[in-house]
Amino acid sequence: MNAAGEHAERFTLLRPLLFTIAYEILGSATESDDVLQDSYLRWAEVDLSIVRDTKSYLAQLVTRQALNALRAGARRREEYVGPWLPEPLLLDEQDPSADVVLAESVSMAMLVLLETLTPDERAVFVLREVFGFDYGEIADAVGKSAPAVRQVAHRAREHVHARRHRYSDVDPQRNAEITAQFLATAATGDVEALMAMLAPDATWMADSGGKVSAARRPVIGAERVARAIVGLIRRASEMAEFRVDMVTCNSAPAVLLYLGEQLEGVITLEVVGDKISNFYVMRNPDKLAALSTQREISRD
Repeated sequence: MNAAGEHAERFTLLRPLLFTIAYEILGSATESDDVLQDSYLRWAEVDLSIVRDTKSYLAQLVTRQALNALRAGARRREEYVGPWLPEPLLLDEQDPSADVVLAESVSMAMLVLLETLTPDERAVFVLREVFGFDYGEIADAVGKSAPAVRQVAHRAREHVHARRHRYSDVDPQRNAEITAQFLATAATGDVEALMAMLAPDATWMADSGGKVSAARRPVIGAERVARAIVGLIRRASEMAEFRVDMVTCNSAPAVLLYLGEQLEGVITLEVVGDKISNFYVMRNPDKLAALSTQREISRD
């Protein structure tokens, strides 16, 4: 095999891992694809005789490019119209819930939480807590000393652990049942019955980017959320071509909303216990475009 072929083979083998690293740092499948393309061009110029550990080398390369992209996009995020949510990730038929750490790391709840970290904290947390890289490897990726990386990792870990639910209690099959029940209940228009399915502080957060109609601020509280959902379903059901599909996005049940063949939105549900605690609603057409491709994610 020539050098170009070996470069391609090594990169392709690790592509699911590299995409997952980039996506967890950026929260954007589209930007992650760009990072991987740029990283491959750099990788193609590398003398393979100096690469001792391909996985570590490529992970560091992709992390550096993802961090550059994250910093470059910081101003765009500050100017974003309405709430910003990660691009939903439509997963392939492989069930990621078998890997609890991986499933939690790409969940909407975790990605939204990671947005509250600095770029360096986010990259260090992802590489250490999700992928298990050692501090020396992470130091090379983020351009800090190993002791500094330890401090950043500790700070990020404390921040995340103080704010997240226990994911180990999640039952994917039960969550799918609750999602199906939610759809059936919402269709009846029974606000009280719908409220019974929601956590008292249930939150509806919609990302439109200012390009389509959606709530510009989160809707909070079981009654307010239930009434908003019933109103939405009532208006949508008056449209003859309206339909919904259930899929798996970000390791959780999700609902795709269609008018005819046009995808109008995706709602990802977060279930805590037996109650729905969060609805993450993507309406931004630019971010919905990423759902046209099923993704394979990996920690290996």
